[in-house]
Amino acid sequence: MKISEAAAQSGLSVDTIRFYERAGLLPRLHRGADGHRVFTPTDLRWLRMFERLRATHMPLKVIQSYVELSREPDSALERRAILEAHRAELDTQQAQIDACRELLDEKIRHYDGLTTLAKPPKKAG
Repeated sequence: MKISEAAAQSGLSVDTIRFYERAGLLPRLHRGADGHRVFTPTDLRWLRMFERLRATHMPLKVIQSYVELSREPDSALERRAILEAHRAELDTQQAQIDACRELLDEKIRHYDGLTTLAKPPKKAG
């Protein structure tokens, strides 16, 4: 499939896909006889993974390390360690977000109480 199709199926822009290729994240990307990029289902899986890792703010250098390790047959434990370390960072961030959400909920309940008190009683009609 062409880059526009890969963009549509992955949810990434064409420019983002080109950026990932220039960054060395798609090292096995093939080109057709016409010179255009040809994306395989494996390439699409990589693109989706990059999108999700970047959405969690994994640094590009860490993703590059992960991709480089994927080329080495005996690197599964190292790749797993990268993912586990990132997962631990996400767990820490989630705990912080949960604490912030609790504070916001508390403040919203506080303001809900103030608006209830501030409303004048309805007159019987």
